[in-house]
Amino acid sequence: MTSTYPVLLVVGVGPGLGLSVARRFGREGYAVALISRSSDRHPGYLHTLADAGIEAAAFAADASDTAQLRAAISAARERFGRIDVLSFGPGALNTVRPGDITALTPDEVRAMSAAVLEPAVDAVGQVLPEMRERGTGGLLFAGGASSVVPMPALGALALGGAALRNYALTLHAALADEGVHAGTLTIGGLIERGDIHTALSADAAATGGTLPPTLDPDELADTVWTLYRDRDRVEAMAGEWLSRS
Repeated sequence: MTSTYPVLLVVGVGPGLGLSVARRFGREGYAVALISRSSDRHPGYLHTLADAGIEAAAFAADASDTAQLRAAISAARERFGRIDVLSFGPGALNTVRPGDITALTPDEVRAMSAAVLEPAVDAVGQVLPEMRERGTGGLLFAGGASSVVPMPALGALALGGAALRNYALTLHAALADEGVHAGTLTIGGLIERGDIHTALSADAAATGGTLPPTLDPDELADTVWTLYRDRDRVEAMAGEWLSRS
C-alpha cells in the first residue's frame, strides 16, 4: 500500500531518542517505520505510537548486517509505499567497545566501520534515489560529543562518530540544491530512557555514584524536527560535554 502521509524511517530505534523522534514526527502527520534488532521491544513501541494516534510498523534487522538491513527497508517501503525521511542512529556498543585510542588496532577500526559507517551509507543508498526523484526528503543522523571533542578513552567509537558527522555534513553539501536536507544532531550528554542511561542508573543506584549530565530525548527530538523543518542549518548541538570543545 502507499501511505497518504509522509513516512519517517527510523533505523536503530530505541527507547530513548529513536522513539522520541518517531513520536515527534508522528505528531506532524508522519507515518513511522521502525527498524531495530530488538524485535521483542517492537510491540511496546507500536503500542506507544498507536496511543498517540500514529500509524506505525516495525521491522527486525541488525543494521550491521547488510542483507537484513536491506530486507527491512524494502519491507518498510512495501508496507508504506514510500520513505520521505531517514533518521539513522543505531548504537555501536554491542559490537564496538570503548578503548584507549593509543592502543587502537586495525581490527577495531574495521569493526567500527561495519557497525557505524557502512550501515549509514547503505541505508542512505536505499532511500536517497526516491528522494532525489521527488526533489524532497531528509537524511538525519545522531552522534556523540566525541565527534567534535577529543575523547581518547572512546577509541574507535570516537573515530566512528567523527566519520558519521562528516558524512552528514558532506551529504548536505552535495544535496542542498536538490531539495534533500541532510543534517546531524551532535549530543553531548546521556540520553534519558536510553539503554546506556538505564544501565548507568542501575550502577549508580547500586554503588551510590552519580550520573553524567542527562538530556531529555523529547527535547532532542524537537531539535531534530526543527533541523529538518527549517532547513537553515546542517548541525544542531546539545549538552554540557560539548562545552569542552
